[in-house]
Amino acid sequence: MIEKGVLYLVATPIGNLEDITYRAVRTLKEADIIAAEDTRQTLRLLNAYKISRPVTSYYHYNRAEKGEYLVKNLLEGKNVALVSDAGTPGISDPGEDLVKLAAAAGIRISIIPGPAAVIAGLVMSGLPSGRFVFEGFLPVNSRGRKERLAVLKNETRTMVFYEAPHKLLNTLKDLAEYFGSRSIAIAREITKIHEEVIRSTLTEAVEKYTLTTPRGEFVLIVEGACADELKEADQKKWRNVGIKDHMEMYISEGMDRKAAMKKVAEDRGVSRRDIYAAVIRKTEL
Repeated sequence: MIEKGVLYLVATPIGNLEDITYRAVRTLKEADIIAAEDTRQTLRLLNAYKISRPVTSYYHYNRAEKGEYLVKNLLEGKNVALVSDAGTPGISDPGEDLVKLAAAAGIRISIIPGPAAVIAGLVMSGLPSGRFVFEGFLPVNSRGRKERLAVLKNETRTMVFYEAPHKLLNTLKDLAEYFGSRSIAIAREITKIHEEVIRSTLTEAVEKYTLTTPRGEFVLIVEGACADELKEADQKKWRNVGIKDHMEMYISEGMDRKAAMKKVAEDRGVSRRDIYAAVIRKTEL
């Protein structure tokens, strides 16, 4: 028996309806209210498992008023099961806002774990998964998108994005513009009949989808920047700056001479002894 007055975050299948846990089915069967991002999608799942409970919509455009309604019911002792369109609620959907409201009201929140497209795509990609950054959907407006990609250009961790089919080609072009021809894994229709993972470079991916119409929902897993290459580029940049000016920059920021010398050595990829010798001889490296 599930507790009363608890907000349950219930992960649901991202494709294959069999990808649901026993605990998730039981929680949905016992919930006083099921709050769904897409009621039509959720009813398909509920009907498959013969679950008949009150369902209410909770999505981006009604999240403010509906959030208050759900919190009111939770405070009255009812339990609410929150489900997203697919996968784990709270990831790239308005569930995040309801969790904040419930937490602020002192309501207990419990997770019923399960599928998440970001994890499924990442582990199938073949790219490093020990450290990664999830970016969800990139900003729609051009300025916001360019600013985000400029920040991510030097990100060394594997990056994961979501994208809709009608925006895929433009997104791949933008990624190629900022990241060059890095490796990418494109996962589509995860857990469905036509599931596939395409592993290529960003340049090759642009060429492919210029000729092929994208179908399905996509998870894009992109190789991070090479840390050694970034370090080398940074060191080359500093070598165009005189050692004296380099030292003075850090001293003007409040560093003492010894600390500034150490930082200059790190920037330029040389030993502090070399910097000391260059300063004494008034020569440049």
